Amino acid sequence: MTVVSLAQTSNTPSTAPQLPDSASASQSAPQPTPPQTKSTQDKSGAGSSSGTSNDRLFYALPNFLTLENGGNVPPLTVGQKFKVVTRSAFDPVQFVWYGFLSGLSQAENSEPGYGQGAEGYGKRYGAAFADGTIENFMVGAVYPSVLRQDPRFFQSGKGSFMHRTGYAISRVFLTRGDNGHTQFNFSEILGSASSAAISTYSYHPSGDRTLSNTASVWGSEMGYDTITFVVKEFWPDIRRKLHKSKPTPVQ
Repeated sequence: MTVVSLAQTSNTPSTAPQLPDSASASQSAPQPTPPQTKSTQDKSGAGSSSGTSNDRLFYALPNFLTLENGGNVPPLTVGQKFKVVTRSAFDPVQFVWYGFLSGLSQAENSEPGYGQGAEGYGKRYGAAFADGTIENFMVGAVYPSVLRQDPRFFQSGKGSFMHRTGYAISRVFLTRGDNGHTQFNFSEILGSASSAAISTYSYHPSGDRTLSNTASVWGSEMGYDTITFVVKEFWPDIRRKLHKSKPTPVQ
């Protein structure tokens, strides 16, 4: 508060200028705006204070480990790696997604040992859910924590279509370490191999528990992850085009 002088309380006008005290000056001085960092993300996936995003592929499937502008973001802690994978693996949309995949599997009668009917569908649903969840944790949390690698996908967003496609495909074999340097993606290779072995030799039909089938499952997971990386690379472009194509409401 500004201190009032004795001259101001009398009837005699004072010609001395009044200077604001420090408290008043600090209140009137404009406050600087804190700089925006690349680790700050909005709901579209541009950043998050936790180093992850709230983005969803095609506005549905969780895409929490993809960053569009993640050049200088700090590495995730072990707790953050497990937390974001858990949030993604048990997202409500995943339950619907695995139900869809199970229906396709039953229609094709893949792994006949499961049988048909409601029982066969239930077994396929449980296997699909377990397969996806185990791989997510192995690739996104367990191995990255042990090997100190970053499970996030950092979108390139620059260059030609072929360049960006090549970049996305290369992320299957290359990743960023917690130290910020590029490393061989042991988390992806070993994580998908481990999940394929666990699923094949634990709850899949006994007739499918062979080394060749394990290798086939591993290859399928690697192929699926490769396609997913390519989709993640171009999804922000697709999302922006979809927003631009929305008609402007009439005022």
